[in-house]
Amino acid sequence: MTVFSEETRARAREIIARYPADRSRSALLPLLHLVQSEEGYVSPAGIAFCAEVLGLNKAQVGAVASFYTMYKRRPTGDWLVSVCTNTMCNVLGGQEVYDALVEHLGVGHEETTADGTITLEHAECLAACDYGPVMTVNYDFFDNVDSKTAVGVVDELRAGNRPTPSRGARLCQLKEMSVQLAGFADEREGAVADGGPGEPTVRGLRLAQEHGIAVTGFDPNTPIRSKAEAEQAAAEAKAKAEAAKPAAASAGAAKESRPAGYAKPASDAKPAGDDAPVKERSLKDAAAGMGDAAGNERGADQ
Repeated sequence: MTVFSEETRARAREIIARYPADRSRSALLPLLHLVQSEEGYVSPAGIAFCAEVLGLNKAQVGAVASFYTMYKRRPTGDWLVSVCTNTMCNVLGGQEVYDALVEHLGVGHEETTADGTITLEHAECLAACDYGPVMTVNYDFFDNVDSKTAVGVVDELRAGNRPTPSRGARLCQLKEMSVQLAGFADEREGAVADGGPGEPTVRGLRLAQEHGIAVTGFDPNTPIRSKAEAEQAAAEAKAKAEAAKPAAASAGAAKESRPAGYAKPASDAKPAGDDAPVKERSLKDAAAGMGDAAGNERGADQ
């Protein structure tokens, strides 16, 4: 059974501290990425660790870990190669790319090469239809691939190189990526400076610029508030709302405390008919009944 390092335990405490004390179980998703960063997959020991630090049972943790495909339940290679075989990419040749990698690597879906380097999987959708066919390596994109380029990428990985993705930051191994998915920064120098958006991604922006389309009042130079500034603004808004409550209550009390002899405005009067006061309807009904009785008596005399 794995004994998790003190660094992992310290990071686990840091993750849990991000959430309110009575909602600590919300930290489960990043904690599962954290244990995967140490073992390369979510093992039974990882399940037990998460249950221990969150005060859950192992069945609760296992249910979550088995639901999301990003949590691997078997040992996984350094490089998780995912090929989209969903509708759009498939039409453009995604299945051919996947089949070529199966033959070249000698492994199938969710299987790992003998050297432990690459795990292959077909993915249902990688949310990049405008770049299809696409594949990812540890969730970084390689766009517009074909069988030849895909094989070239995996050969570079097996040779110890890190090919440059079409978009996104510099490649990192699955364990390194899992640390980032747990909510910790990529500390490699210049790692996030690589890559950039693809042209289809910014096409809408280009069209908006060409035609002078902009969101009313939008200022791209508006600074993003720090956490402290956001919390201060929220506290001020709350205080303002609390201060407004007594004034609203006083106004409501003044409306209800009307002086003697005060006549209700017409808007306060109840409508006639079924909604008329019960006492008023009773008097009308009694009068109608007396009239009917008198008419019956006259009819009898005649």
